[in-house]
Amino acid sequence: MELRLLRYALAIADCGTIAAAAERLHVTQPTLGRQLRDFERRLGADLFTRENRRMTPTIAGAVLLGHARAILAATEAAEREVRQVAAGIRGRLTVAFAGSGINGPLAATLATFRRRFPDVELRLVESFNDAEMSAGVLDGSYDLAVQRLPAADERLRTRLWWQEPLALYLPADHELARGDGPLPLTALGEIPLLLWPREASPHSYDEIVELCHRAGVTPRIAAEGRTVQTLLALVAVGLGAAVLADSFRALNRQGVTPRPLDGASTTNLLVWRADAGNPLAGRFRDLIDAGPAVRR
Repeated sequence: MELRLLRYALAIADCGTIAAAAERLHVTQPTLGRQLRDFERRLGADLFTRENRRMTPTIAGAVLLGHARAILAATEAAEREVRQVAAGIRGRLTVAFAGSGINGPLAATLATFRRRFPDVELRLVESFNDAEMSAGVLDGSYDLAVQRLPAADERLRTRLWWQEPLALYLPADHELARGDGPLPLTALGEIPLLLWPREASPHSYDEIVELCHRAGVTPRIAAEGRTVQTLLALVAVGLGAAVLADSFRALNRQGVTPRPLDGASTTNLLVWRADAGNPLAGRFRDLIDAGPAVRR
């Protein structure tokens, strides 16, 4: 059943005459009359009664018109949504991010994106595994990832978004917790450390070990934790100290005192697939490109 014929039938019903419908549709009266007869013949039913040139829907015609209105409305809605998705103003955007990422400019950018594109479905996925995030971008599970160490793959594109200081989160009653200024990296050798498991977050683990090597100290690992909350809980009970992004101080964990680490920072990159087809990813990048990289 052609959409064109449904539009013809609706125009005849709305206008009441073949002549008025033909004028609205910009076709000749003979052409419209012939199309209607052919349509009725294919359906095996009269769609209109004809009295003094006035066209009135039959019972069968009324059934067809009801379906026609619904079909054409759905078709128009589908065309409209397809155009909006293609234009990057509707659809779904999936963003994966590392644990500390939401504490930086990502949250503000997401809020701005939501205000500008209220019809877009935002799907956020928190992950502590750099390899999994890069793999998700490559296989299309994620449109974008905010991570520290993306995979070295020519299909990926990256840009530095912001750099963030690292801090040493100490038990509040520890002597290193006294004072406000940054601690030297040698402080990492003065207290047992609480780290991410390397298999869960190899970059974070290696980043901390490298800081110890730079300071010329051998790290003493007291325990491992897979979430920030777990690490801070272990710090609070005096089991050791954790090296985390400075922005986590916003959690205000009781019994924990953060001190900046002199000369220690971490990077957060925006990662996307070079041939990604979701225009919303481009919209998101445009928001970031509109302003300078944020440094905390």
